[in-house]
Amino acid sequence: MTTSELDHLEAPTTARPRHQAERPRLRWTRVLLHLFLLAGAVAMALPFAWMVLSSFKPLEEIFIQPPKLLPKVWHPENYRSALEAADFVRGFANSLYIAVIVVVVSVFTAAMAAYAFARIRFTGRGPLFMVFLATLMVPVQLTVIPLYVILGRLNWIDTHLALIVPASLFNAFGVFLLRQYVRGIPIELEEAAAIDGAGRARIFLTIILPLLRTPMVALGIFTFLGQWNSFFYPLIFLNSDSKFTLPLVVNQFKGTYSSDWTGLMAAATLAAAPLLIVFIIAQRQIVEGIALSGSKT
Repeated sequence: MTTSELDHLEAPTTARPRHQAERPRLRWTRVLLHLFLLAGAVAMALPFAWMVLSSFKPLEEIFIQPPKLLPKVWHPENYRSALEAADFVRGFANSLYIAVIVVVVSVFTAAMAAYAFARIRFTGRGPLFMVFLATLMVPVQLTVIPLYVILGRLNWIDTHLALIVPASLFNAFGVFLLRQYVRGIPIELEEAAAIDGAGRARIFLTIILPLLRTPMVALGIFTFLGQWNSFFYPLIFLNSDSKFTLPLVVNQFKGTYSSDWTGLMAAATLAAAPLLIVFIIAQRQIVEGIALSGSKT
């Protein structure tokens, strides 16, 4: 055997121990990363666990020093008191139907705008899209006064239309999210449909919308969470107790001079339960929607 042939045969044997030596280092790195993520998860879950457990405590145990996580005696009647102290059920129903309407309408209108920005060529498309995205940097506090004036002239103050219509017709984040995914859809699908005689509307409804299902589900979850937790706009636009959303109902447990802390903890737990359920059910769609939409260029 020649020297070159011997070197060729010895190369794999010398490379194998090097890879084997790198495996423990990579494994320890992964362990440390998981420990770091676990510590962060515990730190973020601790306030929620404290709220849930405090909802079963009497008032004196909430402020006991040193603080204790578990109650000595469980008081489930705090939830009954919370439901009876404020119109919790009506506020829950108001928030639910407002959030559902906003999700359905805003996701569909965002998909239409995303398709227009991604596929339809018109004058000023690029600058208009940049201006559209620039609205994300404008604080909502700067727009609330002109919005209040417009809604007042429409006689929509103290109505749920003041919360539904603006949120349904304008969603810059949703348009950006869906546009990124539309740009990744092969245009040959639309060209084939156009050859068969399909127009823009039919292409959008039969081709684009089915392919946008995953990011639309993710956007719907984000929109639902935002509407369910919305406090600023309902506080400004609603005056009647019967039209209050759930965050305003929960806020009624806080008084000027005293607060019903046990009722507040129970009400906040009930208000957070639907969000937790929705996230557990749809967490796969959320992750897939973000990953797929973010990878499309």
